[in-house]
This record gives sequence, C-alpha cells and structure tokens, in this order.
Amino acid sequence: MPSLIPEPSTDAYRAVTSFAQDLPAGVQAFAEAATDLLLLGFAVLFVALWWRARGHGARAVAAALLAPVATVAGYLVSEGAKTLIQEERPCRAVADAVTIAACPPHGDWSFPSNHAAVAGAALAAAFIAWRWSAAFAAPLALLEAFSRVFVGVHYPHDVAVGLLVGAAVAAAVAVAARRPAEALVVRMAAVALLRPLLTAAGPEPRAHADTAPPRSPRRQETLR
Repeated sequence: MPSLIPEPSTDAYRAVTSFAQDLPAGVQAFAEAATDLLLLGFAVLFVALWWRARGHGARAVAAALLAPVATVAGYLVSEGAKTLIQEERPCRAVADAVTIAACPPHGDWSFPSNHAAVAGAALAAAFIAWRWSAAFAAPLALLEAFSRVFVGVHYPHDVAVGLLVGAAVAAAVAVAARRPAEALVVRMAAVALLRPLLTAAGPEPRAHADTAPPRSPRRQETLR
C-alpha cells in the first residue's frame, strides 16, 4: 500500500529535524522542554482574559470562561481523529530520522497533532473573547505547532491540520454556547459569594458621597 504521507511534508520534516540536530545541546534541551511548557502560556492567557472580562459585563465574562472549555473540545476532536486515522509517527516512519524528543510509543498516533490542536483552539477561543489577545496567542500557537516538528514527533501537515481543526472546533463551541453561558453568568452573579469572580464592580457608593452639602440660605446671602 503506498504511503499517504505527502512527500513535501516528509521533505520539510527532514529539513527541520536536520537543522535542529546541528544546534547546540542546550538549545535542543530548551526546545524539548518548551514544546510542552508553551501550552502553559495559554493557561496564563485564559486567566488574564477572565480577569479583564470582569469589568466588561456578562457577555465578556461568558466568552472568557468558555475559552478553556472550547479548547478542551478542540483537543477531544483531535484525539478522536488520531484514533480513527492512525498515522504512524515520523520518528518511526521516516528512514534515518534523528530527533530531539523521544519518539512516542506505537499507538500514540501522529495525525493530527494534539498540541497544535490545543494551540489553534486556544487562539480561536481567545480571539473571540478579546480580539487583541491574538497579538499574544497567534505567535504562541505558531511556535507551539512548529516546535512539534522541530523536536521530531510530527510532520508539518500534522501540525497544520491540528491548528485548523482546533480553531474550527473551538470557534464553533464558543459561538454556539455564548448565549447560554451569558445567561448562566448573569444568574451566578446574583449569588453574593460568586459575584466577585464575575464582576469587578465594587459596592455602590452612597448617594451623598460625591455631593457637597447645600449651603444654608443665610450663608448664601452672606456670599452675595
């Protein structure tokens, strides 16, 4: 049976992994650690989105809270696709492949990349929550996807499709669940214990807090 792997993807994989092998050992070790640690950047981003959204109403809070949920959905769809397609990892399928990271065991399939799917999903969900977050999320997602090829555990087409699948699923979930999530946030904000988690508004100011006491008529006549 002929290979279903696109030849340009195999060629690009060889080029990237060969380049990685020529780098200093310290850079290689950093790349191997970073390929997993980069995902923590999205966790930090989600916390920042939630914190910002508290001052922008129920809709913003709902979108921020949906971001991690939509990201998990993107991961689950990607994992389901891997189980069905069962593409072998390039670190086993490509002859003479030399990689930075240890090759995952047989049965841990390659297509699509779950790491890239999580990155794409997080990017899409964060963009829906606050479009300017893409300035941070987009480079992070692309770097995460590239790192999976760089350490040798994925083909380029694995990460490209992973990004697209994750983004599409997360966007669909975030949009479809926006109205129910907003209604839930409104109901939760009515609970005193939960209100600080969902709104940045402080206690209502007293009616006279910013109003100077009126002058007495006698004082006013004196000032005329």
